[in-house]
Amino acid sequence: MNSEDEERDGIARWSPLESEGWYAARSATSALRDVLTAAGLEKDFPYLRADLNAFGHGLIELGRVSPETAERLAELLKRALSCPQNADGVCSGQTNLRES
Repeated sequence: MNSEDEERDGIARWSPLESEGWYAARSATSALRDVLTAAGLEKDFPYLRADLNAFGHGLIELGRVSPETAERLAELLKRALSCPQNADGVCSGQTNLRES
């Protein structure tokens, strides 16, 4: 093996398209996008995207949001957490929060 081959062997080689992290991030981003769209928040998360860090770990970029969007998201999460769940973890009734 010559020194050029040895030098190349020290280089990290991977493709994002061959990474489980990329597919996991893309799938999670798609699921989140669908829920945000159903909640009418698709325009409030303009920076939503799937990404990978330098180690190939999948990440979801949510980006900056307005205070109103953060409050709306917090309210949606509170409602989801207050919903009684059946054995499958699916909401099985009315939320315990009163309408504001």
